[in-house]
Amino acid sequence: MQAFTNAHEKRSPTVIGAGCKLTGDIKTDHTVQIHGEVLGSIVAETVVIGRGGRVVGKITATNLFLHGSLDGPATVSTANVFSNAQMVGTLSYHTLNITGNTGLECKLAKRKDK
Repeated sequence: MQAFTNAHEKRSPTVIGAGCKLTGDIKTDHTVQIHGEVLGSIVAETVVIGRGGRVVGKITATNLFLHGSLDGPATVSTANVFSNAQMVGTLSYHTLNITGNTGLECKLAKRKDK
């Protein structure tokens, strides 16, 4: 996944950098990378919460890559949860991939919808 794009590309990610705090909602049909903190809901194709990244709010996405912290519900098609990830809330998913020792304190709900 690229962090930067050029003028010829039609899609570019939304990046919340380390040390940045955003209060508000994000809605895009592209990728959102969180390395800082977001207080609000996120609707996107792909959400990446990096190590040190934190989201307090609801996530709705096709793909979730969780390396950091999520406090709130998430409804996704595919959830990828990596070592050191932390989550409180309900994770609703079609496919769940867990790697390593995570700090999940959430309810897991397998989605039956298509």
